[in-house]
Amino acid sequence: MAEEAKPKEGDPTSHPVEEQEDDGFGDRLPGISDEEDYQVTVRAIAIGCLLGAIVGASNMYLGLKTGFTFGPALFGAIIGFSILKPLSRVLPPAFGGGHFGPKENCTVQTAATAAGGLGIIFVSAVPALYKLGLMGESPKKDIGRLILLTLISAYYGLFFAVPLRKYFVIKQKLIFPTPTASAHTIRSLHDGVSGEAVGKSKAKVMVICFTCAIIWTLAGYFAPGVFRDWHIAYWFYSWGWKPAIQAENWHWILQWTPAFIGAGMLSGLNVSASMWLGSFLAWGVIGPILISNGKAVGKDTKYPDQVNYFRSITEDPLNAPSPRYWMLWPGVMLMVCTSFAELLWNWKTIGLGLRNTFADIWNTVTRKRSEAALDVQMDDEDPTLPSENIPTVVWTGGVLLSAVFTIVILNQSFNVGVGEGILSIVLAFLFAFIGLQAAGQTDINPVSAVAKTSQLVFGGVSKGKGMTEGTQLLDAQRMNLIGGAVAAAAAAQSVDMVGDLKTGYLLRATPRGQFIAQIFGAFVSVFISVGLFILYTQAYPCIIRTQEEDKLHDECEFAMPSVGAWSAVAQALTDKDPTIPHSSGYTAIGLGVTAVVSVWIKNSMPEKYQHYVPNFNAIGIAFVLESTVYSNAMLIGAVIAHIWVKRWPASWEMAGYAVASGLIAGEGLSGLLQAILNIADLGGEKVGTGFMCPHREYCG
Repeated sequence: MAEEAKPKEGDPTSHPVEEQEDDGFGDRLPGISDEEDYQVTVRAIAIGCLLGAIVGASNMYLGLKTGFTFGPALFGAIIGFSILKPLSRVLPPAFGGGHFGPKENCTVQTAATAAGGLGIIFVSAVPALYKLGLMGESPKKDIGRLILLTLISAYYGLFFAVPLRKYFVIKQKLIFPTPTASAHTIRSLHDGVSGEAVGKSKAKVMVICFTCAIIWTLAGYFAPGVFRDWHIAYWFYSWGWKPAIQAENWHWILQWTPAFIGAGMLSGLNVSASMWLGSFLAWGVIGPILISNGKAVGKDTKYPDQVNYFRSITEDPLNAPSPRYWMLWPGVMLMVCTSFAELLWNWKTIGLGLRNTFADIWNTVTRKRSEAALDVQMDDEDPTLPSENIPTVVWTGGVLLSAVFTIVILNQSFNVGVGEGILSIVLAFLFAFIGLQAAGQTDINPVSAVAKTSQLVFGGVSKGKGMTEGTQLLDAQRMNLIGGAVAAAAAAQSVDMVGDLKTGYLLRATPRGQFIAQIFGAFVSVFISVGLFILYTQAYPCIIRTQEEDKLHDECEFAMPSVGAWSAVAQALTDKDPTIPHSSGYTAIGLGVTAVVSVWIKNSMPEKYQHYVPNFNAIGIAFVLESTVYSNAMLIGAVIAHIWVKRWPASWEMAGYAVASGLIAGEGLSGLLQAILNIADLGGEKVGTGFMCPHREYCG
């Protein structure tokens, strides 16, 4: 799942994209000088990688919590400007000083995106491998395999992003809302004295919110009942209103989480309200009905009246599932059907674009010898100079080498067959194309559909080979998760890279310079992602606890909805007799049909009314989450942003994104600090307080 939360195009809480000034969306921005001494510098790449690492740490924490991740682009652009612009004036050129312009600012953003964008597999497929017992004892012992897996996911997607730029950015001239907003933001930051003043204001707001979020979240770590989780229903229960304990049992808690208040500000009312609706349906309506009808069971606790309804798996998941396990299948079905329906709605555009892209690549690879001698692709539609483009031999050679390494590594390290390795590469390219078409038009990268499609394909392969029992079943599940992860991660990486190339195109930055920044950023991301995953699993062993161990230990600090979805789909597609409760399966089918119909209704009505149609993908995410706290927080953030943008639009334009992204990054970094404290045996459970928590027991 691991969806990337972005401001939605057409939503009133979206960050504004200025109207293009020339012939169309693909035209480059005016007011950008073609003369800039240096675009690719050590300082730009270093700061970009550092900022990307911060966002990567944040995404690891938030992705394990809820399955959401957030793009580093605008964070890198604004904070990079606030760091390098002052330094460019006070330091001598030999030590990082000298002119800092919009093209170099674009390099900072590009490096940040590449360095912070690979966490997707570590909040989904990789933990699922451990949950199903398909890896070694611990990530620390598997570090070599994890690095290799991340490496092939990073560079294969990076190399084949190059030819896709020509089609989506140059020929189709797709808008790419967030990359376009980044270009406008960078241009405004460098727009003379006034632009620099606005940039400083945005950066100041972002840093203040970032710092406050860290402090608030750390305070909540040590005193969760005071600063983080308000168990209002339990308070009423303790004051004598006994029925209120039912709301506590179903996790109706108000959590003051800066990250998801910020996420709601960016996602808008449609997504946030839909997610809250999903929580209400799952844990306010369907869950209690399941318990009352005996279709699901809870587990008694040591306290009277308190029941645990959120065990991930029970001793008999087919006949006596927990409500959480029962809700998993309708939730996954909603996410898959919604994403597929959106793609199929645009099948004509996608099919035509796919045909044209393959034709362009074929023409590039087989062009005449006289053209090949120039080592560039001449194109009247591309204003980039030949010397600024990425040589064809570089990206074609990179694609071939990375493809070979992918096949070898999958075979030798993960026991995935050569044919299946080739299949994962082909799927990655196809999914990159589909993701780019969707992201370029709507700003939404359908990661969920891409991931589940790849799992479906590999599930069919394993079933066709009869891999349904014993060690063959384990190999089938490993192939399903690994092959799917490589395809989905490479496609997601390619979408991010082309998005950055769109920003660079608008700012007249050279593709070659951006490509260099992407190479360095991706290299950093490999080690940052693996290192962070090892850190989190050492601090919170429940992340990689097997399903058998989950039966004995119910609690975990992380809900890990993406992990649950990946492992559930892998088991359903490979097991001879999947343990899906019948009532859950029928409900999933009915809701899946409803989701498809909703997509048809939404796309058939005028655009100004589309935001009134519930987002069934967000509803599905809420079904998979084990609590209501994130949807509550996102709804609060969305309401705040909605009022803000309606009442004070100029103020929102200046500070809205800065506030939201500062809150998100701050809590994410605080989560990293909490993991370090846990490893140092200074966790909140040992040194914190249970004041205002249920039974005065620590509730962090």
